[in-house]
Amino acid sequence: MMSAESRPSRLDRGVPAARSHILIVEDEPDVASLIKHTLDRSGDVDVTVVGTGEAALRTSNERAPDLIILDLNLPGFDGLEVCRILRARPAMATVPIIMVTARATESDRVQGLDVGADDYIVKPFSPRELAARVRAALRRVRTEASAQPAANDLYRGKHLVADFDAVSVLVDDRPIQLTRREFELLRYLVQNRNRVLSRDRLLERVWGYEHVVETRSVDVHVGRLRGKLGAAAYQIETVVGLGYRFVEQ
Repeated sequence: MMSAESRPSRLDRGVPAARSHILIVEDEPDVASLIKHTLDRSGDVDVTVVGTGEAALRTSNERAPDLIILDLNLPGFDGLEVCRILRARPAMATVPIIMVTARATESDRVQGLDVGADDYIVKPFSPRELAARVRAALRRVRTEASAQPAANDLYRGKHLVADFDAVSVLVDDRPIQLTRREFELLRYLVQNRNRVLSRDRLLERVWGYEHVVETRSVDVHVGRLRGKLGAAAYQIETVVGLGYRFVEQ
């Protein structure tokens, strides 16, 4: 296990004064060093680096991080199993997890998102892009923590009942389990129902990205969300060439 020292760094305009604790789970020292160096330069953070899944579980239990960067090909517990275990812990249920891995197929990406990852970056990656995604995830967490419950956070439709304040989604009176990102995507679509939302807009508002990084992530999440909504799936329409729209019955 490697422990990285924290040190002051230049504040990025999108990063708050309070230091965020980021846990890097990566067994390749060169890659771990690159990620740590990238984060030290791009934000005011404390970084801890570990090289195994077991160490990640132990370290996160001792001090819950604000964000986790997780490799999949780890000795012992692999990244998918680590993600499943972390998501089962109440204290870790909403902590952003960004998977960084050499596994590049769509099935790998979907599997990572299904077990609870918020984002998925394929190696080799752009350090600037990784830093942008980390800033976006931390910014989204801060925004959600400070937001007041909206008066219209309850939606009732023919098949779908979503109480976003209570984090409860029912389809034909049966509860469905959504990942954090699927839940936030559904909420934003419902709050802007009957309006066409571009992929870029969804990336900005749901993912928190400052600029377009990868619109394919939107399509993957919409597809998975539709699959879970069952009889209510038709309410998320694809508007060819423009984006998506949530429609009333």
